[in-house]
Amino acid sequence: MNTLRTVFPTLFGNKLQLAFRRSASQTPIEKTHWDAIIIGGGHNGLVSAAYLAKKGAKVLVLERRKVLGGAAVTEELIPGFQFSRASYVQSLLRPQIVKELKLSKHGYSVLARNPSSFTPLSDGKKYLFLSPDVEFCKEQISKFSIEDAMRYPQYLHWLSKLCRLVEPFFDEAPYDALYNDISSLSLAERWSSSRAGFHLLRESLSSRKEMTEFFELLFSNSSKMLKRWFHSEPLLSTLATDSVIGTMAGPDTPGTGYVLLHHVLGGDWSYVKGGMGSLSESLASVAIEAGAVIQTDTPVKSILVDEIQRKVKGVETLDGQSILGRCVLSNADPKRTFLTLCPKGSLPDNFVSKIQNLDFRSPVFKINVALKKLPHFRCFPKRQTFEGEPTTLAAGPEHKGTIHLGSDNLDMIEKAYKDCSAHHRPSAVPIVEMTIPSAIDPTLAPRGQAVAGLFVQYVPYNAPWEDVNFKKAFVDRVFSMVEDYAPGFIESIIGYDALSPKDLERVFGLTEGNIFHGSMSLDQLYSLRPAAGYSRYRTPISGLYLCGSGAHPGGGVSGAPGRNCSKVVLRDLKRNAEGASLQMALSFWRR
Repeated sequence: MNTLRTVFPTLFGNKLQLAFRRSASQTPIEKTHWDAIIIGGGHNGLVSAAYLAKKGAKVLVLERRKVLGGAAVTEELIPGFQFSRASYVQSLLRPQIVKELKLSKHGYSVLARNPSSFTPLSDGKKYLFLSPDVEFCKEQISKFSIEDAMRYPQYLHWLSKLCRLVEPFFDEAPYDALYNDISSLSLAERWSSSRAGFHLLRESLSSRKEMTEFFELLFSNSSKMLKRWFHSEPLLSTLATDSVIGTMAGPDTPGTGYVLLHHVLGGDWSYVKGGMGSLSESLASVAIEAGAVIQTDTPVKSILVDEIQRKVKGVETLDGQSILGRCVLSNADPKRTFLTLCPKGSLPDNFVSKIQNLDFRSPVFKINVALKKLPHFRCFPKRQTFEGEPTTLAAGPEHKGTIHLGSDNLDMIEKAYKDCSAHHRPSAVPIVEMTIPSAIDPTLAPRGQAVAGLFVQYVPYNAPWEDVNFKKAFVDRVFSMVEDYAPGFIESIIGYDALSPKDLERVFGLTEGNIFHGSMSLDQLYSLRPAAGYSRYRTPISGLYLCGSGAHPGGGVSGAPGRNCSKVVLRDLKRNAEGASLQMALSFWRR
C-alpha cells in the first residue's frame, strides 16, 4: 500500500510527476475515525477530497490501483513513452474548479490544439480542418460548400446560446421532485436547486425561439439538427462525432442531440501537459496540502452499513481492514457502488431494480500506440523533416488535433453503429478518433518518435475479448484502417496497449467499459441520474454519497459531480454536527 501524505517533485520518464512517502508519525488509517472516506481516486473523487479537506474535514481517499487518477492517468506502458491511457483530451473541466483550487499553482497546464480537428477522406486526396479560428474554418469548409462556410459562424453562435441555457444546471444538485425528504433541505439547498430553474424560466420568457430549439435538440437526433444547418460532407460527419463519442448510438438515434451539446459545453478541447494524469496529480496535490490522506493499492471490498438504522459506518478493504467514517463518498459507478460494494438487503428493492436496469452499454475500444515516427497521411505531400533525421517527419497541422478516420460522411458512422448493434459484433469498418499528443507535448515520447491514442467505435461488451486471437484480429483491422489513410503506420509501431470494454472494466473498474458511468441518454440525466429520488448525490443509505460520473451532470472530465457532491456533504456534516451539539446540550440540561 502507498499512502500519499507528503508531496515532493521528482523527475521520472521525461515527465515531472508527484512522488509520495509515508509520514513516520502518521496514525494508521484504521485507527482514525474519518469525516469522509472516498472510494476511488479518480478525478471526481480527488475534487471532492480537495474541497472537503480545504473546509477542515478529515478526509481519506482509497484507490484500488497503484496509479492514482482513475481513468485520468498518465502511464509509461512502454519505456520512454507516456500515455493518457484512458481519457485523452480535456475541455469540460469546470473553470470554477481550476480557479477555486488554484490548480495552475499545482502544476496543471493545458496545451491548445490548432487545428483542433482533421478529417482526411478515404480517397486520399481531400480533407477538412476545423480550428478555433473561425475564418480558417470558413476557408476549409468552402472547399466543400460556400453556403455551409457562411453558415458556420451562425451555427457556433447558436450552440453557444444553447450552452448558456444548460450550463447553470451543471454546477448545482438537481431539483428532484421525488427526493424522499424535501422538507429536510436547507434554505441554501432549495435556492441553489431553484436558481437554475429560474434562469431557464427567465430565458424562456426573453428568448422563446432559443428555448424551443433547446428542447428540440434535447430530444432529437444529431443528424436531423445538423442537416438543418449544413449540407456538405465531411462537415456533417465531423461535427456529428461529438454526438456519439462513447455512446452506443448513431447520429440517427434520438437523444444524441444532447450528447452533442454536452461535448461542446467546455469550449475548445485541449491536451493536458504531461498527459491526463497531470490533472489528477494537481488535484491530489491540492487535497494533500489541505490535509487529506490518499492511499493507493487499497481496493475497497465493501461499504459497512448499520442495517437497522440504514446508516453508513465506513468501509472494509480487500485485506480485511475496517475503516470507520462519518460518511462515505463513492467515486465508483452506480452499479459497482450499489450492487457490489453495498451489503445485500441494505438498499430498498425498488432502488436496486432501478440500478440493475440502468443502460451501461459501451461501444469503446481504446488502443495506445508507441510509434517510431509521426504518420504521414496520403492527402499531404512530403514536408520538412528534422535536421539530421531525413526519415523523420516534422509535426504538421494534421498531427495536432483529433483525427477522424472512417467518418467521410454520416452514413459511414450510422452504418458502423448498426453493424455492431444489429449483429452484436465489432463494426466491420469502425470509426476512429486518433490523437497524437506528443506532436504538441514533446515530453511524452523520445525525440522524433510519437505516442498515439486510437479511440475506436463500435464494439460490443459481450464479444469474446478473452480470446487473444479474436482481440488481435480486431486490433489488426483498426491498424489496417489507419494504414489506408497513412501508409507506413503499421511498420512504425513499436508496441501497443489494447483495451476492450472488458479490459476497461477490469483495469479501471468501469462497468461494461462505460466511460460515462452509465449512458448519457435522456432517461439517465439530471434528476433521473442515477435514479429518480436519488439525484442529489445522497443515496438510500444515510451518509453514503455518489460523487462520480454516475451522478449529475454525468460523464467527461468535468469534476462537476465531485464538486457538487462535496457541497452537499459539507452541508450534511455541518447539520449533523449542529444536531449532535444540540442533543448534548439537551442531555446536559435534563440532568
